[in-house]
Amino acid sequence: MTDIPILSLLIFLPLLGVLILLLINGLSDLKIKIIKYITLFTTLICFFLSIYLLFHFDKNIASFQFEEQYFWISESVSYHVGLDGISLFFVILTTSILPICIIASFQNIKSQVKEYLITFLLMETLMIGVFSSLDLITFYLFFEGGLIPMFLIIGIWGGEQRVYATFKFFLYTLAGSVLMLLAVLAIYVESGTTDITTLLNYSLPADLQFWLWLAFFASFAVKTPMWPVHTWLPDAHVEAPTAGSVILAAVLLKMGGYGFIRFSLGLFPVASEFFMPLIFVLSVVAVIYTSLVALMQTDMKKLIAYSSVAHMGFVTIGIFTVNMQGLQGSIIQMLSHGIVSAALFLCVGVVYDRIHTREINKYGGLVHKMPRYSFVFMVFIMASIGLPGTSGFVGEILILIGAFKVSSLLAVTTAIGIILAAAYGLWLYKRVIFGNLDKPHLLKIDDLSKREIVFFTPLVLSTIIIGVYPFPLLDITSLSLENLLINYENAVNGQKISISDNFFNQLTWFSEYYG
Repeated sequence: MTDIPILSLLIFLPLLGVLILLLINGLSDLKIKIIKYITLFTTLICFFLSIYLLFHFDKNIASFQFEEQYFWISESVSYHVGLDGISLFFVILTTSILPICIIASFQNIKSQVKEYLITFLLMETLMIGVFSSLDLITFYLFFEGGLIPMFLIIGIWGGEQRVYATFKFFLYTLAGSVLMLLAVLAIYVESGTTDITTLLNYSLPADLQFWLWLAFFASFAVKTPMWPVHTWLPDAHVEAPTAGSVILAAVLLKMGGYGFIRFSLGLFPVASEFFMPLIFVLSVVAVIYTSLVALMQTDMKKLIAYSSVAHMGFVTIGIFTVNMQGLQGSIIQMLSHGIVSAALFLCVGVVYDRIHTREINKYGGLVHKMPRYSFVFMVFIMASIGLPGTSGFVGEILILIGAFKVSSLLAVTTAIGIILAAAYGLWLYKRVIFGNLDKPHLLKIDDLSKREIVFFTPLVLSTIIIGVYPFPLLDITSLSLENLLINYENAVNGQKISISDNFFNQLTWFSEYYG
């Protein structure tokens, strides 16, 4: 298989599944069932292809592997893809979550099933493309293209306020992305290329990095999401169908964190050093403030959504500590959050499908009727609050070590988020699972079905395996991160940013620079 463009095959295979689905006409029960299994089969093939990449990945090489490059606009802009230790696991996260989303949608999507499944296959292509792209233009197309399927999933199959949530989600993300596009064009004007592998070895002027960093930050901060541009996320989660919330929390939010590592640190190291205190302040506010907001929620989905903002605050702190522990912790935290948050939204979906409400006070005493569900929910709550032995602990402890190496005050304030996470997580579990089973509508509720056990099992195992034995993740990511850190240190030591205290002087410089 060495001559086969395996990465492109992985990226575009879901589009083949889309083509097959489009050829199926009719809405009979048999055809709907065939459509579901074709979609599931397509996503499973993608998963196995990503596992093939994992087993053939050479952890002793810091550069990109499985590279493919085809020029499609000019000799400066190309379709260029490849993977390194940083991006590999994000691709695997994407391909592993999609089959779970499809299985979870088998029962609860009743209308326009074919169109619904097509949007997920389209999204899989775009998300894998984001983590594989080695050209800025290609990256931007995949990055922004992911908006469209998510827009449709929330807008067509969402809840009562789906139109409001959809447009809020779209406008927030689009506003930041326009600035990023302008920055991409500025990079092309300055360097004459959009190839990321070339740009990683190209020293952009320090003053220009200042503006480029801000433009990319505008997009990545919304996608992550960081405080205060996080308000679109709770609305999007509440109105999205269960599988939509799963893919949004598990993969789409990780695009921002991945972008910070690949571009903010990789292309704009001098500006990243300059803006590091800003990131720490915004992230600590996110960790503490949104955790307090989560404590006050009465809707289970909103509580988990706000907890996602807090957990991604840990991620941005880890990234901008710019040391090995912080960066590895942030990557593991993103992977862990992708698994755990996906599972928590599935847990909400399980009881919502039975009772049709997400209000916490409508539940209580489920342990008496749903012991299997209670166990599964407990595993993911414990992982969410960072219990040792779960994936959440590994990421958080590494981030705290990295934060301590920067500032003890930063580490202590970040650790407050762990205490608050335990408060809202355990309180949610107590109110939903424990207590007396005295609500009439809960008396006939059923425990997990075989289908639900199927999609929860790999999530439980992944959470525990990463928590107990994270060394393969650390081993594969270490060399690529070490290379990133060396380049970062060389760039920061080699240049001193000359940003004037007068903001308007910089504005004048920018206008003169580009005429």
